[in-house]
Amino acid sequence: MSQANGEEPQIVYTPLIRNMASQERPRERLLQVGPMAVSTAELLAIILRTGIKGESVLRLAERLLAQFQDLPGLARASVAELKTVNGIGEAKAIEIKAALEIGRRLTAFAPQERPCVTTPADAANLLMSEMMFLEKEHLKLVLLDTRNRVLSTPTIYVGSLNSSVVRIGELFRAALKENAAAFIVAHNHPSGDPSPSPEDIQVTRQLAQAGKLMDIQVLDHIIIGHQRYVSLKERGLGFD
Repeated sequence: MSQANGEEPQIVYTPLIRNMASQERPRERLLQVGPMAVSTAELLAIILRTGIKGESVLRLAERLLAQFQDLPGLARASVAELKTVNGIGEAKAIEIKAALEIGRRLTAFAPQERPCVTTPADAANLLMSEMMFLEKEHLKLVLLDTRNRVLSTPTIYVGSLNSSVVRIGELFRAALKENAAAFIVAHNHPSGDPSPSPEDIQVTRQLAQAGKLMDIQVLDHIIIGHQRYVSLKERGLGFD
């Protein structure tokens, strides 16, 4: 059956946002917690509106971000390349490109403006879409200035992380190089479960103690899973 709105004719879009549980609906989540606290996948799901048969719109959004390696890859992709993804017809591809172009033009108006991180949710939202589907553990830093604006988010380690592998000095060396006043540590659990391990807590404790000596504040340690995160600072793990 042909579609007047340009969607691929063979695709049946049955899993609508309104059919999802209320706590899982991206639109309702945005209203409840605000746009800064929802993930990139949820924002993209709001733009897409519908998934495909057997797959929710949120899962379609996650698959898109994974296939094109997050928003920069989506921004570089052409309409034709987006249409190669099952579930993305011409209309959806155009809507994605239009939304990304609006974001690019907004950035052009304020090139010096940097994101500000004041809560664990801010930090998790900054990194979630990039890190939640990585197949190996990655440890990143969110380096901040004195006003909690993001200076950069360098990757320090790739691979299985434990206290014998993580050299505390390397993390602080990256902070000193950027003249950062503070930083947040973040790493992912490829299993999707962000529950902290004893090693995670031990590394956090070592970092917090070193931060006091270096006069560079370690604000938090965020563990990222699939659409979930844990703040060790919020749980009182590794921080005095």
